[in-house]
Amino acid sequence: MKVEQIYTGCLAQGAYYIESNGEAAIIDPLRESEPYILKAEKEGAKIKYIFETHFHADFVSGHVDLAAKTGATIVYGPNAKTEYDIHEATDGELFQIGKIEIKVLHTPGHTMESTTYLLIDEAGMEHAIFSGDTLFIGDVGRPDLAQKGTLTQDDLAGYLYDSLRTKIITLPDEVIVYPAHGAGSACGKNMSKETTDLLGNQKKTNYALRADMTKEEFIKEVTDGLLPPPQYFAQNVAMNKSGAKGMDEILEKGNVPLDVETFEAVANHEGALVLDTRSPGEFAADHVPNSIFIGIDGSFAPWVGALIPDLEQPIVFIAPEGREEEIVTRLSRVGYDNTLGYLSGGIAAWKAAGKDTEQVTTIPAHQFAGAYKEGGLNVMDVRKPSEFEAEHVEDAMNLPLDFISENMDQVDKKKQYHIHCAGGYRSMIAASILKSRGFDNIVDVAGGFKAISETDIPTTNYVCPSTLK
Repeated sequence: MKVEQIYTGCLAQGAYYIESNGEAAIIDPLRESEPYILKAEKEGAKIKYIFETHFHADFVSGHVDLAAKTGATIVYGPNAKTEYDIHEATDGELFQIGKIEIKVLHTPGHTMESTTYLLIDEAGMEHAIFSGDTLFIGDVGRPDLAQKGTLTQDDLAGYLYDSLRTKIITLPDEVIVYPAHGAGSACGKNMSKETTDLLGNQKKTNYALRADMTKEEFIKEVTDGLLPPPQYFAQNVAMNKSGAKGMDEILEKGNVPLDVETFEAVANHEGALVLDTRSPGEFAADHVPNSIFIGIDGSFAPWVGALIPDLEQPIVFIAPEGREEEIVTRLSRVGYDNTLGYLSGGIAAWKAAGKDTEQVTTIPAHQFAGAYKEGGLNVMDVRKPSEFEAEHVEDAMNLPLDFISENMDQVDKKKQYHIHCAGGYRSMIAASILKSRGFDNIVDVAGGFKAISETDIPTTNYVCPSTLK
């Protein structure tokens, strides 16, 4: 028996490869099917089943394409209705994979079709659970993503409480927990950086599994402090229900080099968004006017999903050399399939063609500290409210990047803003968005709050009621 977690850091997502005696199953695959096919071929195994724990909101699954290429059966739990062929399993149903079995545990709460898969090993022992978004390490799935009809998030939280206590907590402490996500995912609130654990340890340390917790207490704790879900979540759910196109077609259209004139024409005449995926420093030094920065070496796909509202938005991009296919792939993982190509030769080719570039003024934290002491600075902190509330520069305003478009009315084009996040990635994204909308007087503080906190600038955890909107 082989169980392998295939973890993708950008999405904080875990897919799983399970193999026994020449038969394999994939749980919660990402959009691209080739890696799973190659892995099975290397092991001399045939992919028999593709198990989906639920309709994912934070990424587009590759289950339909993978099934078409391998002949595997797609399995969902009860209540899953799709526009393509699946096996809708019943609670308690068993699936044979070589010498092992997968047992279906219907665990509604995160969504109503949410299902946990229990792995029973060759000896008939309960070995592991693939818990999807039902149970994370240190947390549980948010219950506000699948409200239908009269169901509220409190109703779903109640279902989750029952699922955990009747289907999960009753399992042996030695069972291994393999969740769908880890820290960084927006599918929960306080997930651990660890991506697997023993169930017995989770019973001791996970707040949501406390033995003495009432349903009312659970509902309150699970729903307290939930931020609105990213706008692309609902669109990804719809794609996963209807069945997304395969990666081959997407790469054929998107992984295409464009010369400077063609690149500019596509941007100007087809309304394509120019996405710059290089480093924050490279973008600050020189970038195509009105381009948006979201660096590939960060939480790239989730930020694209949070900040570009239309999944059909045409996109052309600037990439670090050699990473063009990676960018098209990572865009498609969250449903952005309308990529039309990249700038061949990058920003150097753009400048060589005599095209204008723009810059973002960037200063080190010690220079910012000196200017701050002189007074009169407008400090914009684009971190999450929870980060801001923990500690921030005195008199700073909080404009969380997640919701910058909705709160643009808080920014005055006549003023200069010194902008920062925690380390410099999010603030450069925010600076690019502001500049693209005519806010030209932006100064980025390199190193973010981490660097600022090493100066003698006064900080506080006091939040004026009018600061956060």
